[in-house]
Amino acid sequence: MREQDPAVRQHNFKEVALGYDLKEGRLEANRCLQCKDAPCVLHCPVMIDIPGFIKQIKEDDMEGARKILDRYTNLPAICGRVCPQEKQCEMVCRLGQSKKFEPVAIGKLERLVADWALEQPNEVTNITQDKGKVAIVGSGPSGLTVAGDLAKLGYQVVIFEALQLPGGVLTYGIPEFRLPKQIVQKEIDQIIAQGVKIETDVVVGKTITMDEIRQEFDACYVGVGAGTPHFMEIPGTDLNGVYASSEYLTRINLMHGYEFPDYDTPIQPAKNVVVIGGGNVAMDSARSAKRLGAESVTVIYRRSQAELPARVEEYHHSVEENIEYSWLTSPVEYIAGDQGQLVGVKCIKMKLGEPDTSGRRRPLPISGSEFVIPADTAIEAIGQGANRILLDTFPELVTNQRGYVKAHERTCATSVPGIFAGGDIVTGAATVILAMGAGKIAAKEIDEYVQFEKASTTV
Repeated sequence: MREQDPAVRQHNFKEVALGYDLKEGRLEANRCLQCKDAPCVLHCPVMIDIPGFIKQIKEDDMEGARKILDRYTNLPAICGRVCPQEKQCEMVCRLGQSKKFEPVAIGKLERLVADWALEQPNEVTNITQDKGKVAIVGSGPSGLTVAGDLAKLGYQVVIFEALQLPGGVLTYGIPEFRLPKQIVQKEIDQIIAQGVKIETDVVVGKTITMDEIRQEFDACYVGVGAGTPHFMEIPGTDLNGVYASSEYLTRINLMHGYEFPDYDTPIQPAKNVVVIGGGNVAMDSARSAKRLGAESVTVIYRRSQAELPARVEEYHHSVEENIEYSWLTSPVEYIAGDQGQLVGVKCIKMKLGEPDTSGRRRPLPISGSEFVIPADTAIEAIGQGANRILLDTFPELVTNQRGYVKAHERTCATSVPGIFAGGDIVTGAATVILAMGAGKIAAKEIDEYVQFEKASTTV
């Protein structure tokens, strides 16, 4: 796929990947072997008929490809951009398994079809919404998936979103250069066109209670995500210039900090930036800092490159954009200047020991190996925990030891009848497509609950 030149793109927030045109898409589609048992489908969390929609591209039937995708996903343009296909459908592609060829670019072909569809006239099928009324708490990928599927089944659906714009992590977490907000809004508009209502600036647990929702709605899906940042809590965490990645990216993505002065929500200018972590959020933070004008950006990760959890594509893009890496390194202190601002990050080198409970080798500090990286901004991208506002005001909802909602893996049912949950509030921080997979399950189970279980108790 064609991309912006690295020397150009590291100075703007425009999308890096430029997408296939129709000719390129057909060429790539022709590579698909059309396997009868299709292992790619089994490794897709929403079970898309991948050979089916690729065959339609090959035959130059984009409308047919769109219809196939529509049966399985409400957010194809988003998934085609941010799903880790290399760890799912593309990982088991038979063509790629041959070791002679790259796997079929399934994600890029999904994006092609979805982007094409968004440019076509929007034909909405009016569905009578008389089966019941369902509330969705949170408008991230999981909540949007539940809402879209239930609307198609004939339900009145209302989404309650705490922020001023819908989309959850799609809007506030993933930068424009990876996921344009125009694409997010277009896919949300498609869901709204199906009859879904979205109420923003509603904090469930404050603006409205769960008890009030249970009185008004037949069922409720909780998809509030995991947006509470974790900190390392090392000395100096409270210094000016130390950010949680969620705050840093929200300031940029939701509040348009990169478009100052057009938007009056600037990010503090930085010359030397250190990002702590090795996941996609760390990549997003580092690459955003470079685009905001930082002269140097260094990602420090306590394990080696071999253990880096970020997508390979994102890592390669970051290297092309002159992001530097300090492997087997962990911060131990943030160093203050005369005015209480951050001036450096004191680090220690690590070595890998025996595997821990995660199965990865445990990083161990090397005594006497401390050193300092000059920095006026540090961004911690080390994970996030459960949002507590709803949970603290609804104690009937049972949580696990980590503070996440306990929900049945195969039904998304919680400890409270009629309340379902999925996505990051159940699993902890994960991927967009896994959250969508939970949404697909929940929509089906909510339909079963409202039509049979709840109906039988109210007769």
